[in-house]
Amino acid sequence: MRAAIEQLPGSRIREVANAGIGRADVLAFWFGESDEATPHFIRDAAVDSLARGETFYSHNLGLPELRAAIAAYASGLHREVAADRIAVTSSGVNALMIAMQALAGADDEVVVVEPVWPNLPAQPAILGAEVRPFGLNVKAGVWTLDLDALLATVTQRTRVLLVNAPNNPTGWTLTRAEQEAILAHCRRTGTWIVADEVYERIWFGEGSAAPSFLDIADADDRLVVAHSFSKSFLMTGWRLGWLVVPPRMIEAVGKLIEFNTSCAPVFVQRAGLAALAQAGSFVPGLVGRLKLGRDTLLPLLSALPGITTATPQGGMYAFFRVEGEDDSLALAKRLVVDHGLGLAPGIAFGAAGEGWLRWCFASREPQRLVQGIDRLRQALPL
Repeated sequence: MRAAIEQLPGSRIREVANAGIGRADVLAFWFGESDEATPHFIRDAAVDSLARGETFYSHNLGLPELRAAIAAYASGLHREVAADRIAVTSSGVNALMIAMQALAGADDEVVVVEPVWPNLPAQPAILGAEVRPFGLNVKAGVWTLDLDALLATVTQRTRVLLVNAPNNPTGWTLTRAEQEAILAHCRRTGTWIVADEVYERIWFGEGSAAPSFLDIADADDRLVVAHSFSKSFLMTGWRLGWLVVPPRMIEAVGKLIEFNTSCAPVFVQRAGLAALAQAGSFVPGLVGRLKLGRDTLLPLLSALPGITTATPQGGMYAFFRVEGEDDSLALAKRLVVDHGLGLAPGIAFGAAGEGWLRWCFASREPQRLVQGIDRLRQALPL
């Protein structure tokens, strides 16, 4: 086996979850998904597709009607995006891996802004690239970007800049001015930007979506944007995503999809079409429920002694630290074993996240969040 694979760390989140297996009393907030099931109108579309016998292969890049619907959806949020730039993938993480396969190889430098979802830096590492973490700054729980330091880090040697904003786990996001500066700099250095914008609709600021590189980039820029149906449409288990790529790249992406998964299942794509058809009415309601979860949890969390955190503008997570606790994995295990509270350890998101914990507030019953706070309070020293 390749050394790069043997050296990959296992999932610290799964490690904590495994410590709670078999306990019915655990309040689990460790995974990045809502506890709401996928809406009926999306499930019904998949059932109808299966009933019609749509169980065969489709085009590598996805059903033409789904690509057109995604393009229309993206164009309604950003500058116009043509359907010939859309590639449908078997999940958002598959989209990101295909982007990495297209852009980064052995010994290429990939700069990754962290803390970040662990799959992102793992993908270029699997491909043999040199992963260079760039840490966000934090003060009083607020995560910020040192833009000048990032631009100094990204040089002509940097093949890819990988950034997730709104960010999992911190809730940090890029401002429009920061995006403009990054895009201009990467044009000068010839660096590709891979933007994981999966959480763009789970946004509590002004407008219906977080700032996106698609708002400012030209179609031919070295920009790849990854999306997923998982978060904004409650479709985590469906494994359906998409990429927006420059036109010159789409044929190569189709080849990579063929060599990875061949295509996304047709009945899952039909579910995606149904989701997009009702996005205007469904997504704002979901975001409203997530905001209620955030606004329930964060004031209670901030009021606990020794807690450092800040209210996120995007995403579905509270990221916080407990004074005097530097080993987040040990703390997360203790919380689940001794108190039945399941949280994700910050070390899962890179060295910059050590000492922190992630709490997913995507709960349809805010009272569960209150119960979780009660358990955390019991675990804290008086």
